[in-house]
Amino acid sequence: MVTMAFRPEGILMRVDKILPLKKIKPSIKKTKKYRQIYTSIKEVGIIEHLIIYPQDEKSGLYLLLDGHMRLEVLKEIGQEEVTCLISTDDEGFTYNHKISRLSTIQEHFMILKAIEKGVSEERIAKTLNVNISNIREKRDLLKGISPEIAELFKDRRITSKAFAELRKMKPMRQIEVAELMIAANNFTVPYAKALLAATPKDQLIDQHKQKKISGLSSEDLARMEKETELLEKDFMIIKESYGEDTLNLVLFTSYLSKILNNARIVRFLSKSDPDILSEFQKIIEATSLSHSAQ
Repeated sequence: MVTMAFRPEGILMRVDKILPLKKIKPSIKKTKKYRQIYTSIKEVGIIEHLIIYPQDEKSGLYLLLDGHMRLEVLKEIGQEEVTCLISTDDEGFTYNHKISRLSTIQEHFMILKAIEKGVSEERIAKTLNVNISNIREKRDLLKGISPEIAELFKDRRITSKAFAELRKMKPMRQIEVAELMIAANNFTVPYAKALLAATPKDQLIDQHKQKKISGLSSEDLARMEKETELLEKDFMIIKESYGEDTLNLVLFTSYLSKILNNARIVRFLSKSDPDILSEFQKIIEATSLSHSAQ
């Protein structure tokens, strides 16, 4: 059973009841990031909720796990209350890996919501310190995009230019490409362009528009489409078995680690078959490095 890292419903909390876990230095207030957050909150309001955890049952105070600069800005502008999310644990030092930063889809809906409230595109651009064309791209992000894409990419960071490549494909192909991007954990524009190049013409919005890639002939492109189609099928087969294979690998390396913790077994292998012992040690070492990097 998966336990949620925080309660999904927000609560209105007095700012003076929130205790930060670290102090914002005066030098940080002079940084571009802090001033951007300051302008954004003052003009548009809080976009990403503060994350808090009850200090104890009696005091009514809450520890701040995420959002220290936002809290400092709220104090600076004199705001007395703010909507917060309550964490279900107090992992203040590891909490950031449990929450998602604002995704591209969330930015899109945030901008639409601000516009609906009467905030002009020029004001939003000034608040976020970006070009107005960037705001308009994000405003129109889902035009020509299959509704399923918003759900698939709701927690992903993917640029507007990658969405532009998706718009050139028909809905079913858009979904296929989105699933491939997620499976490969690759949301770059070049990868989106490569998948577009490998898309058969009957799955494109403009079937009569000749796809051109520098350095590739029409024969090369046709071969690339065929090879990519086969690669996609192989990739999806691997994806289906990935979970089971990973579980088996974890169980195997755990068992192997226990074996090699036995000095008698290590001495026996070092004498009878040192090559096997060396390979076993490499497997455990590789697994340990993989976990430490995550």
